[in-house]
Amino acid sequence: MTTANIVIAYWLVPAEPARSFFASITRELAARFAAPVFEPHLTVYAGPGGAVDPNEVLSRALAEHGPLQLSVRDVRSSDQFTKTVFVQFEDDPRLAEISFALRRASADDADYELNQHLSLIYKTMETAVKSELANSIRIPFREVRFDSAKAVACPTPIRSRADVEAWRVVATQSLAK
Repeated sequence: MTTANIVIAYWLVPAEPARSFFASITRELAARFAAPVFEPHLTVYAGPGGAVDPNEVLSRALAEHGPLQLSVRDVRSSDQFTKTVFVQFEDDPRLAEISFALRRASADDADYELNQHLSLIYKTMETAVKSELANSIRIPFREVRFDSAKAVACPTPIRSRADVEAWRVVATQSLAK
């Protein structure tokens, strides 16, 4: 990865037991469809980075934020590679506040649109297969608690397994208050 095609993505990571549940689904789908394995996460903000150390960004942006609980809306699919099959969460103003705080702390003015989802597989697939998968996945809880955050260096755009496998965690922070 060259610095010209890298973004820093800021993730919220689910707490247990959701973390293990989503990781299990991701591993199972990756094995079944020859897709990349990745850590379950919800991207809150992504921008070019470089202006401020990601550790500082997480520390400043999340200083006033404890763990966040989001309500599960449903499981969906789309034509977007990074949203092949995903869990959609209900809107939450606290999540929007965190996204804005990360944007401000990173000193980036990226045009990032928050969409509160957690992907379960990244793979180019036929629409019928994606829809069938989305309809077959049952989430055993109504809410998911997020208790940590990560900054991840990612190539952009993300279009392939190799792009996903190139991700590198560059900073982490607990959301415990």
